[in-house]
Amino acid sequence: MEAMMTTIATLPRQPEMLHMRPIPISRTTNEKNRLLAALPVEEYWRLAPHFEVVKLEARQVLASPEQPMRHVFFPRNGVSAMLVPMEDGSAAEGATVGNEGMIGLPVFFGEPTASEEIVQAIPGEAVRLRASIFKEAVQRSPCFQTVLQRYTLALMNQVVRTAGCNRVHAVDQRCARLLLMSCDRVGSDAFPVTHEFLATVLSVRRASLTDAAGMLQHAGLIEYRRGQMRICDRDGLEEVACEDYRLVREGYDRLYDSHPSSWPSGPRASSSLAV
Repeated sequence: MEAMMTTIATLPRQPEMLHMRPIPISRTTNEKNRLLAALPVEEYWRLAPHFEVVKLEARQVLASPEQPMRHVFFPRNGVSAMLVPMEDGSAAEGATVGNEGMIGLPVFFGEPTASEEIVQAIPGEAVRLRASIFKEAVQRSPCFQTVLQRYTLALMNQVVRTAGCNRVHAVDQRCARLLLMSCDRVGSDAFPVTHEFLATVLSVRRASLTDAAGMLQHAGLIEYRRGQMRICDRDGLEEVACEDYRLVREGYDRLYDSHPSSWPSGPRASSSLAV
């Protein structure tokens, strides 16, 4: 099995602040981010006035080891990639993050910067929250702390499964895993993604990724055209994917199944957090 580290510098990247487009927040109780939805409804609405809903663009850098994390992000759709940098400028996939989690977990543990570079792989919407507000909310809420601790365990499970997957599984299996996880997070069978970024996240040559995707397309499992991916046969793709897709998904499902949320239609609680 062929594996190759892909250099981060070869990917054009977009600074966070220049391409962060705030959009009006919808006052709804149907929260799409599973971590936020696991909070007690009173705590959610206490935090909600501080939410800023933003569009995250592909290749946008959300965190890097050199820059302090001034915001945390709770994706509602889209996919972010955690790329572990090497001294020679190459990078390897650490994990991917979507609506099951958050960007900025080091802030929860008191670290001002990330240990990896986090880049948006598939564009989408996210809730952005100032790091200072996030830290204050966590300090006041034992429930929030518990949810974040359990999310950390689920993310660690994904990281170790990803490491094992990239070591022993074939490129087509790994590609199927990543596409299925992306489909779950985006909430659609069709989403924009490039071969270049898939190759980077999977740490393989672009030619190897193209061959693997071609096999999946020839089998009628996917359709890829002009940067648009569509999953045509999900059941067939799950048969190709390695067991890591199922095991990672089950890990997150166990986390959130243990934190059911009920969302009453009443008015929001007032915020008492500092601005």
